[in-house]
Amino acid sequence: MNIHEYQAKAVLRDYGVPVPRGNAAFSVDEAVKAANELGGPVWVVKAQIHAGGRGKAGGVKVVKSVDDVKKEAARLLGSTLVTHQTGPHGKQVNRLYIEEGSPIDKEFYLSMLIDRETSRVAIVVSTEGGMNIEDVAHDTPDKIVTISVDPVTGVCPHHTRSVARALKLDADLAKQLGPLLSNIHKAFIDTDMSLLEINPLVVTKDKKLICLDAKTDFDNNALFLHPKIAALRDETEEDAKEIEASKFDLNYIALDGSIGCMVNGAGLAMATMDIIKLYGMAPANFLDVGGSATKDKVAAAFKIITSDHSVKGILVNIFGGIMKCDVIAEGVVAAVKEVGLRVPLVVRLEGTNVELGKDIIAKSNLNVTSADDLDDAAQKIVKAVKEAG
Repeated sequence: MNIHEYQAKAVLRDYGVPVPRGNAAFSVDEAVKAANELGGPVWVVKAQIHAGGRGKAGGVKVVKSVDDVKKEAARLLGSTLVTHQTGPHGKQVNRLYIEEGSPIDKEFYLSMLIDRETSRVAIVVSTEGGMNIEDVAHDTPDKIVTISVDPVTGVCPHHTRSVARALKLDADLAKQLGPLLSNIHKAFIDTDMSLLEINPLVVTKDKKLICLDAKTDFDNNALFLHPKIAALRDETEEDAKEIEASKFDLNYIALDGSIGCMVNGAGLAMATMDIIKLYGMAPANFLDVGGSATKDKVAAAFKIITSDHSVKGILVNIFGGIMKCDVIAEGVVAAVKEVGLRVPLVVRLEGTNVELGKDIIAKSNLNVTSADDLDDAAQKIVKAVKEAG
């Protein structure tokens, strides 16, 4: 789960991490009030959306008067911000963060994340703060340093020394870095974050280390342990179909193609999407019903796929191990009868109760095409979509 920058900074502030003062604003009047409370003489008006690249898209503005805060707030609120992470449709700005200006001397990159290879938290730092870390990794990978943290010891002095050395910090800043890293790590562990990105971490002109931005991802599977974090969720920033899918414990991710994919298992999903691409089309989504879906869950999944108007055809590709093919067939048939079928549908079933599943579909009298294997299924759905225009 993602949260907004101002929410992430509030979490860090609770752990003693240095962040600039600021207030959220949901209206122009609230923005003006926030600016007056902060004082000045410099304010930063920040659009709050779940996407990076806001500054380049005009979503972050430094101003030097309350009148300019008012003007920028009026410009941003209700506008659509298009960044490299939002896609061409962009995201509507519904809230702002009014923050005190910081006199920046240097900018660094700092993040903590779960390193799957080592099963440890990794600290990632770079002297190239304020830039897209993907660009740095591509162009100058030697400027990115990764340091692994033992879960037993947590952040130790040698980690601080390694980070200070990588960022070329002097003794005074290195002394500030120790508690900053320890507090960030404690926040990361305590709240079950999967990613914390601070870009930039800055040195101010008066020699203070401050986290000028903060992006956090939390482990969805641990949210039940953190009701206060879960309450920060902003559903307006999420795809409505993803929200609906989460209610049924379905994994749904919207993509840019035209063929909806209902599968069970991430590996099978990847193979299904790959073979659709192989035959000249692209998947419209990734919908994984998991290994123990019920008839109702399958029906819900099918409804979610058909609600997407970019879907021009649907491929159901199920391998029944724990999952039974007849349960999938019953769910698909029930959903088609309820919501109708406006696009071609190809179903490939294999595994437990496969013959029973195929029989259910055959006797449904619905316009459903069966496939013998994945290759056959992919060719049939691509051909059907192309013929349907």
